[in-house]
Amino acid sequence: MFRYALAFYLLIPFATTFAQDAAVPTSQAQIQLSFAPLVKRTAPAVVNIYTKSHVSVQDQSPFMNDPFFQQFFGQRGMTFGGRARDQVISSLGSGVIIKPEGIIVTSLHVVKDAEQISVVLSDNREFEATVTLKDPRADLAFIKINAPEPLPFIALRDSDTLEVGELVLAIGNPFGVGKTVTSGIVSALARRAEGVSDYSFFIQTDAAINPGNSGGALVGMDGRLIGINTAIYSHSGGSQGIGFAIPANMVASLLESKASQGGQVIHPWLGLSVQPVTAEIAESLGFKAPKGVLAKNIFPGSPAQKAGIQPGDVVLSLGGAALNTAQDLQYRMALSKLGSSSEVQLLRAGKPIAANVEFIAPPETPARDIRTLKGRHPLSGVIVANLSPALAIELEMADAAQGVIIIGADPNIQGLNLGLMRGDIILEVNSTKIPSTQALEQIMNVRSKNWQIAYMRSGQVMTLSIRLPQ
Repeated sequence: MFRYALAFYLLIPFATTFAQDAAVPTSQAQIQLSFAPLVKRTAPAVVNIYTKSHVSVQDQSPFMNDPFFQQFFGQRGMTFGGRARDQVISSLGSGVIIKPEGIIVTSLHVVKDAEQISVVLSDNREFEATVTLKDPRADLAFIKINAPEPLPFIALRDSDTLEVGELVLAIGNPFGVGKTVTSGIVSALARRAEGVSDYSFFIQTDAAINPGNSGGALVGMDGRLIGINTAIYSHSGGSQGIGFAIPANMVASLLESKASQGGQVIHPWLGLSVQPVTAEIAESLGFKAPKGVLAKNIFPGSPAQKAGIQPGDVVLSLGGAALNTAQDLQYRMALSKLGSSSEVQLLRAGKPIAANVEFIAPPETPARDIRTLKGRHPLSGVIVANLSPALAIELEMADAAQGVIIIGADPNIQGLNLGLMRGDIILEVNSTKIPSTQALEQIMNVRSKNWQIAYMRSGQVMTLSIRLPQ
């Protein structure tokens, strides 16, 4: 009894203050203010998505929980006496109809690896769907259903026109309870959310977003789609008022990409890696505050090099959009159209420079020339390839990366456990630079007892010293 009395007491000051500041509606129109008309117009275009896939699961013998058996069988014993069985995994999410002919956009992680995709419309009709486009870098996918008549859809809005503080609605299927609408505001723009997509450029909202909302709609007060709900920041797995949506401009860009590239997503390539302008760098450049991004590495023959961009240049904007982080540049490149060009604003030694960059597909130069190294040497069994811009992007690396990269290992070849990993770039072997997989294979075939291998991992150069037994 005391607990409830205390709670009521604590609410009294808040209620009194609210009563003093709040205004009573003065007209019938004010009393009837509601999101209902907007929901009625947009909610029919938001669908529920259910997927099924099969995985192989190893049964575990009940004896393996006994410490006595574990002493003898160790890790191998965890599956001793068990058998593999097929298990059906079901998941759920949301999607948004963006074309009346049944084109639906959703988050890629909702339909990734799905063997069966079912879409349930707002009128409870159910259709089988097929994936027509996947973009892992953007975590977006398009799926298609065949309905007998045109379907309700939500038109896209230019998400660059968004402002912090705008009212928004999030519509989706949280926890599978059914279509749900929550309201909030745009909390921030150009937010980073690592591990969600390569572009890390999101709309942040405090509208409640929960598991199952992924792929659902973030709608503005004009009834147009401003984003696709994709992730939350949470310690509990539930909404804590920090949700992220992929901007609608990325959806529009993918629609255009599909139309121009026959269904294959190819994002433009600039051949430029950048780093942020820190407070120290800004001070050294004479800036009052940090702005732009600093050109770091430039790929030979790339659009960036042809435009005259040099290491040390401060890149202020691309196509009129200001750049302050590497993610800003990646996002603007993703929105650009292959075959087009755009103006880039630079600062070089304090002087403004305008350049023009062309947007081309990442080249497959040099050729991958994938090789499995064999022989009596430390890299026996390692699979390597020549890095090209296309392969670097495929491996989710900086697109200006160059060299010979480790892409795997042959399990049938017994090699040394050197701690090398997929993604490591081999720089030198016994003080000889490695320009290609062919050169690496040739030098590894030279007999030697002592080996020194220099490689790069996450931007850091490391060295291995190996002495082979007699």
